[in-house]
Amino acid sequence: MAAVQAAENTAAATAPAWRGGFGRLWTAAVVSRLGDALRTAALPLLATTLTADPFPVVLVTACGYLPWLLFGLLGGAIADRVDQRRAMWAVDLVRGALVAAFALAVALGHASIALLIVLAFALTTLQTLFDNAATALLPSLVPRGALAGANARVMTGQQIAGGFLAAPLVPALLAVGAAAPYGVDAVSYVLAAALVASLRPEAPQRAERKPGSTLRGEMAEGLRELWGDRVLRGLCAATTVCNIGMGALIATLVLHVTGWLHAGHGGYAAAITAYGAGSVTGGLLAKRLAQRAGRIRSVLIAGIVQTGCLAAMGTVRELWVAVAALALFGLMGMVWNVNQTTLMQERAPEAMLGRVSAAFRTLAVAGAPLGALAGGVAAASWGLNTPALLASGLFVVAVGVLIPALPA
Repeated sequence: MAAVQAAENTAAATAPAWRGGFGRLWTAAVVSRLGDALRTAALPLLATTLTADPFPVVLVTACGYLPWLLFGLLGGAIADRVDQRRAMWAVDLVRGALVAAFALAVALGHASIALLIVLAFALTTLQTLFDNAATALLPSLVPRGALAGANARVMTGQQIAGGFLAAPLVPALLAVGAAAPYGVDAVSYVLAAALVASLRPEAPQRAERKPGSTLRGEMAEGLRELWGDRVLRGLCAATTVCNIGMGALIATLVLHVTGWLHAGHGGYAAAITAYGAGSVTGGLLAKRLAQRAGRIRSVLIAGIVQTGCLAAMGTVRELWVAVAALALFGLMGMVWNVNQTTLMQERAPEAMLGRVSAAFRTLAVAGAPLGALAGGVAAASWGLNTPALLASGLFVVAVGVLIPALPA
């Protein structure tokens, strides 16, 4: 137990050096997130010009989840078999080509809902390999003690790019032309691919595959490894439950703010901005909190505070309360995410990190669409504030699930 405690409290005594490849990986992640944010912000606007039926638009969103459930474990198994750097830049080049072709279709007036659905499905399918490879690649670029700081810097940079820089750029790009956001996204993929291709990471330790080893068997090994680690098992279960709550909240947040709070579109913009600002602050504080409390306790604290934020949102009918609660909720969400990723990188065997990451992500992502459905039912049946209360109750369950994972 002492060893577990020591590992749990190894909260990055060193900061990641920008040299040696991490700076290029960080830049690639931020540039790519900016392009993705431009595309995802412009797509709903494009969809509304193609159809007045909300169901096809929902299908586009659903295709952002479905590939993780179908191919998430496979992506992790492949990430452990191949050169992760090459897999990442190759995937980005393919994604860049797909988005460039889509931009051309939009420019020529050939966009359709069916094309949006195909694009969303294809990009997320490729993302299952890219994200798992990226999680497995980072430990080969920075020292083990700097993982928490590296994860925090990557996530904070991505939040700034996606949460603050993209929003004001979308109207300017759309003024140039309907295809402009997608063209910029395609360029961002190519730039990110070039940056990743220039990396020279240390070769990861790979166990020799047993004769007759199959991708299915290797995926099962990742699941068994995740289940066999008490900390990661509890963290995965808690994250899955939280994602059900997050799905309920996100799917109905605009209704909560504009309907229950009667705050209009301006109030919704203020709420989203507060969440983004809180997330950036959380990225700056995550490492410090982990140094003081340990990683698992930091996640537990984050869950407790987020529970209170959701309860306040669901019971106090004031915009300023919702804005403050979402800012604090975003801060603690980043603390959770940074420490969750770092724990996975620290505790999973290096040769199985892609598969363990895939198992974790696949199970966790499964909660979001279920939560979105539950949130819609709750809002329609019992009031627009009930999804926040439902999410608060689920976070209580998640905190309870985390307690057995605490070091003795």
